[in-house]
Amino acid sequence: MAIIEVRDLKKTYKIGSVEIPALRGVSFSVEPGEFVAIMGPSGSGKSTLMNIIGCLDRPSAGRYILDGRDASRLSDAARAAVRNRKIGFVFQSFNLLPRMSAFKNTLLPMMYSTERKSKKAARQALESVGLGHRLHHTPMQLSGGEQQRVAIARALINDPPIIFGDEPTGNLDSATGNEIIAIFQKLNQAGKTVMMVTHEPDIAQHAKRILRFRDGLLESDESVAEQLIAVTIHERSGSGKNAD
Repeated sequence: MAIIEVRDLKKTYKIGSVEIPALRGVSFSVEPGEFVAIMGPSGSGKSTLMNIIGCLDRPSAGRYILDGRDASRLSDAARAAVRNRKIGFVFQSFNLLPRMSAFKNTLLPMMYSTERKSKKAARQALESVGLGHRLHHTPMQLSGGEQQRVAIARALINDPPIIFGDEPTGNLDSATGNEIIAIFQKLNQAGKTVMMVTHEPDIAQHAKRILRFRDGLLESDESVAEQLIAVTIHERSGSGKNAD
């Protein structure tokens, strides 16, 4: 069964009496364990799509089936609950709270839980992205790449089956971006379904499949013939090989 299924999805925004179509009837499915890149120029509909499949917005028409459940017809509260269990978000701008430590930022999705296992999960999530030694540092004390790692740890704390990345390397230099993509690939290898919006063709080549959007339509859906494999700086220095 597909973990994500989109059927004739449409989204129209109204500004006064003017209707602006953002999605014009999009259909595709994603199987569990896929790594999909979403590409397209500004205004193509890709961000609107991510908001809908991330349960942050509703379609104007069509259906969105998330792990066998029609998410397009859920109440706001039900969508929030599904989003918390099923989806982890990683954004371009990190979205960390500046006065909170990496540990507390990671713990935010479980902020209403006082159970010891929640704190253990936060620590393990940070260790999984190589930040076990930076638990008590605030965002201002971390590099951009480290802040994005905290954002990934926060996305992982509830162990969701799906990870959404919205331009996750957009604010990073190429070497640091490569480190983040390496983490995404490892999450995918561990069984996570990964969907990532990117403007960069070389970043998209690290996925296994590319969906290209234009003018609110799915223009093409293609498998990546030769997937690039991102290698971390530590792995590169140990092997003497290039990053890709």
